Amino acid sequence: MRSSPFAWADRLLAPAPAAKRVAFLSGQPYAHRGLHGPGVPENSRAAFAAAVRAGHGIECDVQVSRDGEAFVFHDDRLDRLTAERGPVVERTAAALSTIGLSGCDERLPRLEEVLALVAGRVPILIELKAPGRSVARLCMAVRRTLEGYRGPVAVMSFNPLVCHWFGTHAPRTVRGLVVTEEGRRNPRGRVERHLALWRARPDFLAYDVRDLPSRFAAASRMRGLPLLTWTVRDPVAAQAAKTYADQPIYEQAA
Repeated sequence: MRSSPFAWADRLLAPAPAAKRVAFLSGQPYAHRGLHGPGVPENSRAAFAAAVRAGHGIECDVQVSRDGEAFVFHDDRLDRLTAERGPVVERTAAALSTIGLSGCDERLPRLEEVLALVAGRVPILIELKAPGRSVARLCMAVRRTLEGYRGPVAVMSFNPLVCHWFGTHAPRTVRGLVVTEEGRRNPRGRVERHLALWRARPDFLAYDVRDLPSRFAAASRMRGLPLLTWTVRDPVAAQAAKTYADQPIYEQAA
């Protein structure tokens, strides 16, 4: 593979992690939002329990409540997955804990409840949903919740500021940068990917499977960053994951 003009800067500004630090990431596939399907909603306790029974890792999403507690929920609004309406961040933790997930008898889980359920039996990837520049509240909520947890766990985000925050305030936490090239397959996009990499200084990448093979992803993997890929839903994507990545983050019916 032809060397990138950014290669020297990548090595200097985003060095590869120690292999032992990230070894757990490559040992198993990851169920995207748990092993969910009909009657088992995404990011539910039942979906996570099913993934644990399969011996697969778990990818989950985290939002923050108005009073600073981490909840496992993908959307920034309640509308799609509950009977309630409005932004998650406008509700207190006590209020969110009473809201039921559509299609089952569960309520929104706190991150601490998911950690207690998994109890270190499989690795967990925690994606922080933080699209803007104000990431500290959510990052602090996740860091507090992870204190004392002994199982294999990593945080990740599309936002390089999240990785930067954990690198500064919780450097022992394994951290990943989530990447998609959609709409950015041009010179400006290539520059932006390297700028995000340098800002994040991640231990691994979680890459859009639609972009594989990718020169940027391959170069990062060759340098020693594990490469996970999302969201694998069909045989074509599964083959791309097998060929170009270390493990898939997949969806299929429970």
